[in-house]
Amino acid sequence: MKHRILLFLFLAFAAGEKVQAQTGFPFDNEIRAFKHQDSISFPAKDGILFIGSSSIRLWDDLEKRFPHAPIIKRGVGGCELWQLVDYYTPYILFPYHPRKIFIYAGENDIAGGKSGKFVFDKFQQLFEMINKQLPDAAVYYMSVKMSPSRARYFKEVAVANELIKTYLANKPNSVFIDLNTILLKTETSMPDSSFFRADYLHLNGKGYDRWQQVLEPYVN
Repeated sequence: MKHRILLFLFLAFAAGEKVQAQTGFPFDNEIRAFKHQDSISFPAKDGILFIGSSSIRLWDDLEKRFPHAPIIKRGVGGCELWQLVDYYTPYILFPYHPRKIFIYAGENDIAGGKSGKFVFDKFQQLFEMINKQLPDAAVYYMSVKMSPSRARYFKEVAVANELIKTYLANKPNSVFIDLNTILLKTETSMPDSSFFRADYLHLNGKGYDRWQQVLEPYVN
């Protein structure tokens, strides 16, 4: 009887492992594509890494806007900040040994029901991981933007941004970059929809123009 129970537990464990291997982790197809790209031409050490969600992935002319910077763009679908922490760092962060890391993530966490405090906690965890693995790398957190289509989450966006800004204020070699103010209407302090695509979620060219203006001194 004991042997039958052990056999049952073994088979159940093996079945679970098989299912996990088949399903992988979120956006694993994009991670595989990046690793295939790396196998063909691996980015040089000490590059400038942009990592995060679709606001990075959809920035089609990012490299052209900073032609003299060794940009490594690793935006992953609609990924959330916790997924960077739990899944992606061994694949599309640490192997590159970048000297600068620009992070845009957290907006999707909040839209998925997570709190601003949750986003801060996960960023703190990510920051500590980077500081341990890449102590010489500069970390730049790009503030969570106020997307018009996600107005009901603005309160939590503000909480996340303020907590992370305060946290980084006393950390060496790190910067919180406010990318919200430049996307707001001065008269209402609400997001200007003219900087967004038709989905009122992702930036259009004019929106990325604004981001470029703020980011330029940090990238170059």
